Amino acid sequence: MTNRRHFLAGLAAASLAPATWWASVGAPAFLAAGLFPDGSFRLAGLDEGGDILFSLPLPARGHAAAAHPRKAQAVAFARRPGTFALVIDCATGRELARLQAPEGRHFYGHGTFTADGTRFFATENDYEAGEGRISVWDATSFERLAEVSSGGVGPHDMRLMPDGQSLVIANGGIETHPETGRTKLNLPVMQPNLTYLDLSGDLLERVELPNDLHKNSIRHLSVRSDGLVGFAMQWQGSQTKHPPLLGLHRRGAPPQLLSAPEDLQITLQGYAGSIAFSASGAEVAITCPRGNALHLFDVAGRSFRRAFELEDVCGLGAGPDGLVFTTGTGTFGAVDGLRARVLARPDCQWDNHLIPIRAYA
Repeated sequence: MTNRRHFLAGLAAASLAPATWWASVGAPAFLAAGLFPDGSFRLAGLDEGGDILFSLPLPARGHAAAAHPRKAQAVAFARRPGTFALVIDCATGRELARLQAPEGRHFYGHGTFTADGTRFFATENDYEAGEGRISVWDATSFERLAEVSSGGVGPHDMRLMPDGQSLVIANGGIETHPETGRTKLNLPVMQPNLTYLDLSGDLLERVELPNDLHKNSIRHLSVRSDGLVGFAMQWQGSQTKHPPLLGLHRRGAPPQLLSAPEDLQITLQGYAGSIAFSASGAEVAITCPRGNALHLFDVAGRSFRRAFELEDVCGLGAGPDGLVFTTGTGTFGAVDGLRARVLARPDCQWDNHLIPIRAYA
């Protein structure tokens, strides 16, 4: 049964992906970092059912990854604040390059390739200046080519827009410095935003939250095929308040914020870990490992649909029939709007994110 499922996954990849290089490693649907029983941190490729097709060692705890659009290659990032980003040939397990942030910088755990796979972009912190930067790399030699402003402070997630010509960046607004670890240095004056840049780094649009939500750090992103951006937030203000943690934005319009009913919103403890649109794009969800919850929303109606109780859930992505998730307890499962079901329980502990290798919607 497992071999048949892998075969079918390969057929699906051939029809959905623009190239077939990933078929050489079993046509994985997702990448995820995790902690394995031998104590090693690894980057794994998973099929649609959560079976591990390959796992490759990382030098330390991983966070997110980026899949090359035309090769079986991935860039795996260290957990923030980290200084390495590992370029891996997933077919051979060989380390092709190790990107190093320059002195005075660290990576923020996320990056993206251009649609043609020729360039790679990564979010960075210039911690002496207290400014966000986007570094630009040649995706063949992995030489650092340039850097541009991220348009804010604390850029975390970043995605290529469907036009293939622009980027959206989640500037979380939080200033940090390695000498103080993950301590947040500017909470009273933080100002998160969504920034849109063209591929040359020119500013296209910047969107900020209302003043009373300036402590709602914009952290993670999902982009629908028509350009609708979903963003997940992490509240840095008083824990007596329970603001929305999910937003939607379309360029040229104000952001729209979505929230669950108060009794359910409270359980999230001001923290959304990941965000994803469903396979059809009709639904969007956020996860909260602190509250053991996945909240599902209807996009067209901008309304809350349902809460699912899932222990230590964080990773989230579009699956063939809706949404799939991973947990820190090792579970891989699916949500179809009515129920959440477990598909696999590999012997590992998944980290924060589940990265789709190809889009379903």
